[in-house]
Amino acid sequence: MKINIFNQRKMLASAAFAAVIVLSACGANSTQDKQATNAAEPNTAASDYPVKPIEYVVPYAAGGGVDLVARAVADAVSEKWKQPVTVVNRAGGGGATGAQYALGQPADGYTVLANVVSNTSMMEASYNSPAIKLADQQLVARIVEDAPTFTVKSDAEWSDFKAFSEWVQQNPGQLSWTTSGVAGYSTYVVAEWLDQLGVDISQTRMIVTKGTAESLPLIAGGNAILAVHPVSEVATMVNSGNLRILAVSSAERSPFFPDAPTAVEQGFNDLSAFWWTGLSMPKGTPEDIVRKWSDTLAELAQDTAFQDKLKSMKLLPSFLNSDDFNQFITKETEYYGGLATKFGLRK
Repeated sequence: MKINIFNQRKMLASAAFAAVIVLSACGANSTQDKQATNAAEPNTAASDYPVKPIEYVVPYAAGGGVDLVARAVADAVSEKWKQPVTVVNRAGGGGATGAQYALGQPADGYTVLANVVSNTSMMEASYNSPAIKLADQQLVARIVEDAPTFTVKSDAEWSDFKAFSEWVQQNPGQLSWTTSGVAGYSTYVVAEWLDQLGVDISQTRMIVTKGTAESLPLIAGGNAILAVHPVSEVATMVNSGNLRILAVSSAERSPFFPDAPTAVEQGFNDLSAFWWTGLSMPKGTPEDIVRKWSDTLAELAQDTAFQDKLKSMKLLPSFLNSDDFNQFITKETEYYGGLATKFGLRK
C-alpha cells in the first residue's frame, strides 16, 4: 500500500480518515518487520555462509609449517562445509606480501589469512610503521603451537648445544643463521639466545630466506650454520639424516624427538619465544562469520582424525578462540616490543 495512491484520489473525509488509520497500522507493521529483519541480520550471513569457494592465503612458500597446517585445515573445513577452501601461497616480504593481499580483500569471509607469530605480534613489535598492522586484522583463532629447534647439519662439529654456544661466544663473527627477516620468528629466538651468551646479534650474519624450503637446504649444504625452525618444519630432514637438532626450546622434550635434549637441560632457562600459527580475516568481517570459523576450528581441535593429521606433521593442537587469541596477541606484542627495543631490532 503506497501513500501516493491515496493522495491522487478524492475521498470523503471519513474515507480519508479510515485510510490514515490503515496506513498508520501498516507503517507500524512495516517498522516492526524492519526491526525484526535487522535483528535477524547478524545470523543471516553465518547461516548462509559459505555459498562460494574460500581462498586461504598462506604468505609463505609451500612446505613450511604454516602451509602444512593451512592445508590440513582447508581440507577439513572443505569437507565440513561442502565448499572448496583453496590454499594459495603468496610468499615474500617476510610474510608481508601475502598478508597485505589477503587483508586488502573484501571483508566478507571469502578470503582468510594464515597468520603466524612473525607476521602479527613480531611484525608489530619490529617496525615503527609495520607493513601489516594488527589493527587491520580480525583475529579468528590460534590453531597450533610448536617449539623452536636449534638445528645444524648432521655432521656438524659440535656435540651438543652447550658446546655450540661456547663456540659462538668465542667466534660470533663466524655464526651465520637463517630467518625470514627482521620480524622473523627465528630472529627473536636467536636474539634471546645470543643475549644469554652476551653476544651482540649485530656481530653475527643473518641470512634472509623465503621460508623453510629455502632455509634448511642452506644448512644441510653447509652454506649457513644454524636454522631455528619449529620441530614440525625440521622433522623430515632430521629423520632423513641431513640435519641434527642440538636443542629444542621447550619445557619438556618433544614427543616427536624424545632423544633431542631441551635448551633448559643444557643451561638455557630463559628462552621463551615460540612458534604458532592461526587464522585471521580482513577487519570488518561480520562477527557471526568470524564466530563460525572459530567454532569450527574448536571442533577440529577435538576431532581425532584432525589430531592424527597434525601428529603426522609432528604437531599438536593448541586452540585459542577469538577472544582469548586477541588477549594472547596483545600480551605477546608487548613482550616482543620490549625485546625489539632491547636488542635493537625495531626499524
